[in-house]
Parts: sequence; structure tokens; C-alpha cells
Amino acid sequence: MKNVKSLLGALPEPALGFNCVGGNAASLILKLLKQGGTMVTYGGMSKRPVTVPTSYFIFKDLSLRGFWLQKWLNSDKTEDCRRMIDYLLGLVHEGKLKYEMESISFGEFSLALEKALGKHGSQPKQVIKF
Repeated sequence: MKNVKSLLGALPEPALGFNCVGGNAASLILKLLKQGGTMVTYGGMSKRPVTVPTSYFIFKDLSLRGFWLQKWLNSDKTEDCRRMIDYLLGLVHEGKLKYEMESISFGEFSLALEKALGKHGSQPKQVIKF
């Protein structure tokens, strides 16, 4: 927890957190959220439940939401989806949104897999070149 807070430096506490893992990772996100914050869960890669201390609901007034992308995409929201993608691409073009990835050769597949699984700490997405 101290490491995460030191990485965030003087940034204000976030109002919104995204959880795709569950378990302990979700608990860490909840600890970092500001009063009245919201955590959106869109995946459960750890296959562990999200557990929330009662005090977070009472004293931090946190909210939890779920988001199912496939259902949203299938709900006749093609135009909304297009606008969202265009907006995000615009942010990437302006340098305001960065998507970190690392290109690695197929011969180093095992290293890429270890990085993708988090065995070397937090790593960018791994793109394997054939």
C-alpha cells in the first residue's frame, strides 16, 4: 500500500477505480478511493470474490458497480460505441491517453508470458512478433 501511495505522489485520491482482477487487487483499489468514490468491476481474472469491509460503505460512502462490455456492445449501441472509440483515439492522438505495450520476439515467448502474468512487477502489455 505504501508503494502505491508513493507512486501516486501528491495526486489527489481518485474518485473512480477500475477493477478487472478481483480479490486483493480490488481491496487495494477500494483503499485508495476518496470519500464517495466508485469502483467499477469489469472482470474477475483472479477468480476471487471482491470483499468489502462494512466500514467502507458507512464511513467512506463508496459505491460498487459492475460493467459487462459484451452486453453493452450487443444492446444496439453501435453509434455510442463508435463515439467512445473516436473520443479515446483522439485522446491518444493528443498524447493525453497512453497505452503502453512492449514488442517481444516469439523466441522470448516465455519471458513475455511471465511479464504478462505479473511475475516481474507491473509491466506493459506484451505484443509477440512472429
